[in-house]
Amino acid sequence: MRIPAWSLIIALSYCCGYAFAAPATDAPASAATGAVDPEAQYTKDLTKRANDTLAALKLDDTAKADRVRELIIAQYRALRAQHDARDAKLKEIAKDDKAQADKVRTDTDTAIMPLHDAFLAKLSAELTPEQVETVKDGMTMGKVKNDYNAFCDQFLDLTDAQKGYILTQLKEAREIAMDKGSAKEKHDVFGKYRGRINNYLAKEGYDLKKASAEWAARRKARESQAKQAAATQPAH
Repeated sequence: MRIPAWSLIIALSYCCGYAFAAPATDAPASAATGAVDPEAQYTKDLTKRANDTLAALKLDDTAKADRVRELIIAQYRALRAQHDARDAKLKEIAKDDKAQADKVRTDTDTAIMPLHDAFLAKLSAELTPEQVETVKDGMTMGKVKNDYNAFCDQFLDLTDAQKGYILTQLKEAREIAMDKGSAKEKHDVFGKYRGRINNYLAKEGYDLKKASAEWAARRKARESQAKQAAATQPAH
């Protein structure tokens, strides 16, 4: 069953959570040209991403926190090396040679799998399973929690089995998305899995169009109530 685009309203309504660090304005500059040093800026961005995840972990052990930070940064660098090599190969392929382009992407994904497994093994040596989940969430903008809450908010009578299916699918998406190179690629992975979940819910008997309309109405009502409550607050 093919699900129309409106059923993916979740992607637009719950797009909050972890975000990649935006380029800072105080990056190191060349004394001769005033140009931003791309590598220094990249290192700064990676450090901020890792530090944001560490803030969520709340580790008391400073030495352990330093090791985890370095693991996260090293993983981002290893992934970038694979993605840069992939992109260079794609540029050499004719635009209409889809088969060869798909092969390059598949080969890259295959090469990344050992990096993925080794990274999780190293994290597991430092962190509890729950803390490893936090790192995964940090690398995927918190999409598992955001999208899961969105489905539960849209479909109010989900059974425990249905909720379990949704969570399993979103965590599977996270395993793939955490190896992607850009926020768009990560969102695209979750978008594919949200479509799979929507198809599952349709087969379970849910009217997706009706549920989407009712959900939009509930969110609008909540927003209106929040505005009214704010307006009645006494001025300080």
